[in-house]
Amino acid sequence: MITEFGKVFIFLLIAVLFVIVAIAVSRLIRPARPTYEKLTTYECGENPEGSPWIKFNIRFYVVALIFLIFDVEVVLLIPWALVYKQFGWAGFLVGGFFLILLAIGMAYEWRKGDLEWDRPRPQPPVIKKTKSTQTVIKNEAVEV
Repeated sequence: MITEFGKVFIFLLIAVLFVIVAIAVSRLIRPARPTYEKLTTYECGENPEGSPWIKFNIRFYVVALIFLIFDVEVVLLIPWALVYKQFGWAGFLVGGFFLILLAIGMAYEWRKGDLEWDRPRPQPPVIKKTKSTQTVIKNEAVEV
């Protein structure tokens, strides 16, 4: 007699075998005629420029993660908007608290500068010239 775990194991085994057989059969029956164009990196119909192994700026990933986080949180507002009247003021306050937390998170990301697409321009340090630094610079120039 097979237990529930045995049924799950058999199901997973059949799934893995199905994938292996499908890949093996497709490899046997497909034509193998690689050309230069087939082996180049595909960039949505654009001609590739440069090496495909360039390093991307981390801002692309940060913006994508921030979008996913806030997108999922906004999607969670849809069920709340449909049923908050059934829970009265308590349901309304919970949703309001959630919106306040969402706004605080967005303000934090905005203040931190993670939502800016352009790179911040580096500002070189400025040396304030005083009489003591000018004399040191003059003394070093004399010694050299």
